[in-house]
Amino acid sequence: MNDRAEASNILRESVVTIFVNSVAGGGRARSYLGRIQKLFESFQIHAQFVMTSSTAELESSAQNAISQGRRTLFAMGGDGTLQALVNAAFGADTLLGVLPIGGGNDFAAALGLPGEPVKAAKAILRGKPRFVDLVRVRTAEGRTRMYAGGGGIGLDAEAVRYASGAYRWLPGRSRYIASALRALLRYVPIEVRIDFPGSDLRPLEAKALIAAVLNSPSYGAGVRLAPDAILDDGSLDVVLIENLSLFGALALLPRLIATGELRTSRVKRWSAQRVRLSTERQCLFQGDGEIIGATPVEIEVVPRAAQVLAPLKE
Repeated sequence: MNDRAEASNILRESVVTIFVNSVAGGGRARSYLGRIQKLFESFQIHAQFVMTSSTAELESSAQNAISQGRRTLFAMGGDGTLQALVNAAFGADTLLGVLPIGGGNDFAAALGLPGEPVKAAKAILRGKPRFVDLVRVRTAEGRTRMYAGGGGIGLDAEAVRYASGAYRWLPGRSRYIASALRALLRYVPIEVRIDFPGSDLRPLEAKALIAAVLNSPSYGAGVRLAPDAILDDGSLDVVLIENLSLFGALALLPRLIATGELRTSRVKRWSAQRVRLSTERQCLFQGDGEIIGATPVEIEVVPRAAQVLAPLKE
């Protein structure tokens, strides 16, 4: 069966609006744009590509498109780009897609998409709709925000500043690891309390390097903090990395760089539907690589909150 016959009829029913984050992945979108446009044409799918220069602009453009009746919306970028799209689309009857060209593409990887953008686009165009969970976080400032993959407080939130700044030019996982190492030089471990409202799980307090809440197995371009996480199981994976010395962290690097695995007895994991993270000193919470707000934060899973295109399972 040829490509045109395999393409989803759903995508041919209306215009597919593709929001392109031109700064994602160090500006990689422009180098792939022409090939992806031709791919949509070969599938006989009418696609409108909308260039944006920030996630805020993308989110606003997506909200406008939804208000005009557009229902099939793609994000061309990384995890932060997808976060902007899911926040714009949450509560609307939409079908979403992600074309991964960002520095971190962990949600796309969890869907089973290839890392190469053109191959990922082809897999989506041959795919089928799938409902996935989202994560809703409420911050100390009263801000409510959705994210799709992973978020947390501690070293990773501190590293976001470097990943989106001085180390933006580095590819993939190396960008996040370099950013984390830079942040680690001045990092003071946080006293965190983790509560599980509505659960039999007991609260705990610890001195932490990272306290994270994930929907996907990895974040930070393949760092597998929650290897058993599933996108549509109606639960969150809560991960605590207890305080490590600089030398202890450095000892984990070879395996982390090679495989993304973090193997140490200082990692604790739980499964829950709701989590509250509070800290002795106010800390910032990041979700999908974007700073969302300050602690304390309340986090909950929103089951089957978004319908996305996913590749067919072989």
